[in-house]
Amino acid sequence: MNTDIENLFKDKVLGHPAGLFVLFFTEMWERFSFYGMRILLVLFLTAPILSDNPGWEWPREHALALIGTYASLLYLTPIIGGWIADKITGYRIAVVIGCLIMTLGHASMALETTMTFYLGLALLVIGTGFFKPNITSIISEMYKGKESKKDGAYTIFYMGVNAGAFFGMMLCGYLAENFGWSWGFGLAGIFMMLGMLQFWLAGSLFGSIGAKPSKKYEVELPQNINEETPTEHEDTKTDEKLNPFTMVDKILVILSSIGGLLYLFNDPLEKIGDINILPFSLGSLSGSNVVVLSALFLFLILLITRISRYLPVVRDRIIAVSIFGIFTVFFFSFFEQSLGSMTLFARDYTERDLVGTSAMVFKVVDALLTTVPLIIITWVLILLAKKTFSRIGPSNIILAIAFIGIWGLVIFRLNDKFSQEGNEIDATWFGILNSFFIITLAPLFSKWWESKYNPSAAMKYAIGLILLGLGFAILSYGASDIPSGAKTASVSIIFLILAYLFHTMGELCLSPLGLSYLSKLVPARMIGFMFGIWYLAIAVGQKAAGTMGGMIDKISEQYSMGTFFMIFALIPIGVGFISMVLNPVLKKLMHGIR
Repeated sequence: MNTDIENLFKDKVLGHPAGLFVLFFTEMWERFSFYGMRILLVLFLTAPILSDNPGWEWPREHALALIGTYASLLYLTPIIGGWIADKITGYRIAVVIGCLIMTLGHASMALETTMTFYLGLALLVIGTGFFKPNITSIISEMYKGKESKKDGAYTIFYMGVNAGAFFGMMLCGYLAENFGWSWGFGLAGIFMMLGMLQFWLAGSLFGSIGAKPSKKYEVELPQNINEETPTEHEDTKTDEKLNPFTMVDKILVILSSIGGLLYLFNDPLEKIGDINILPFSLGSLSGSNVVVLSALFLFLILLITRISRYLPVVRDRIIAVSIFGIFTVFFFSFFEQSLGSMTLFARDYTERDLVGTSAMVFKVVDALLTTVPLIIITWVLILLAKKTFSRIGPSNIILAIAFIGIWGLVIFRLNDKFSQEGNEIDATWFGILNSFFIITLAPLFSKWWESKYNPSAAMKYAIGLILLGLGFAILSYGASDIPSGAKTASVSIIFLILAYLFHTMGELCLSPLGLSYLSKLVPARMIGFMFGIWYLAIAVGQKAAGTMGGMIDKISEQYSMGTFFMIFALIPIGVGFISMVLNPVLKKLMHGIR
């Protein structure tokens, strides 16, 4: 294995092995298709049937119930996909399988029938399960023995994530809103297929890296867990012997999982199809609520009983991770409004028709936003081809075809926009702001974390949650003049832009930290279990985001749109202040880990 790693590091691009950039582009096209399709979902499902671009005209609550379940499942299937890759297929084959299944999912959705739509969503959930955990595992394996370069590798890889999201939402959104939904869904599938082909054809570059199942599943983050002193290390080893997973633990895992899945599926089935797979009640509680509360109760018993069996230092640290997990649920419940209620606000309540000087300024800014990142990424492609064409020429050619396609679409889109007298901003355009702000602000936040002013974990969570709330407060102020029950309005775009800015700054404070702290605080015996729990926390947040976003009509009709967003402002700010108050307690529970 070491020979393969050394061979990879012989051909370098920007100081990293060329193989990293094969993974960069694979992830870029996967995120292109994922975000390009996902931002269309709520618009397609709620668009009027009788319109120039007809959708399914679902009530917003129904659309967001389905999207919440879909988004939640995307964070659960990677737990299974990682296990299959680890035991059976290996990481590289799992990535190809995931790409192929997702390509079929996008193609299925492009047909726009009820059956193929649901089939497409199911295939995307399964494909993501194979893809998501395993492409990062390949990076982890590539950098064995070269840990000092791993942070830089993940930074580059993270840029691929955001570049793909940026261009996916921009181009799939443009085609879908201006030419038809199937064009947007179809484009996502085309680039997913190209990403799969360029990765598959580059397989020889990696040697045996990611080709064979490992004996042990590895999280891609550093795992020097609880090893500061020999005493703690011995404690951890003793803990592992004393605290195996019991039969009761396994039964609790199964029962809480079944209960959670029943709720996830029953919620959209009951709202959309009037199909209730849990047709009972307990007092004022519906069967769905009884099941999800029971699943939560069983899960808490599991967590508490396992934690209580560890020795004090380890137990305290896992309690700290669990508290951070609760904050994570709150954060994603509100942050993920970006692809739900905020996209609806962009379409129905934002003044998107610009004229005169403001239209021309926007066109120029939009052109620069689009072309400058694409020029930089194309330059990286050329550097990669120079280093690897003799070894993986076909992969380079597929990548070149993809970029020719992207450039053609970008030029077509800009020509279309500049040929118009005014300018109508696509509702999906606002989705790219998160990726743009991440790319521009991430280096500043990275410097902050490396400085002497680096806040504690609890303070980072507090800052992130408060910034998230302030973004919604800005949106609430912008929406304050919208009358109760109004279905359309013309709020200035500046409020949405500022909201996305504050939300992204909040994300940069909080989102990258979770797995990092988990890897430092959790004992090795429990790392796989807690890794799954962390994704479960995000999954719960995703479902909660859909459920709460679905209240947009009810709250805006009874009170106002400004009130709807003010609720989303006050809760995360309140939770942020709780994190601040708990800072001393959490520092004590972490026992010196930073």
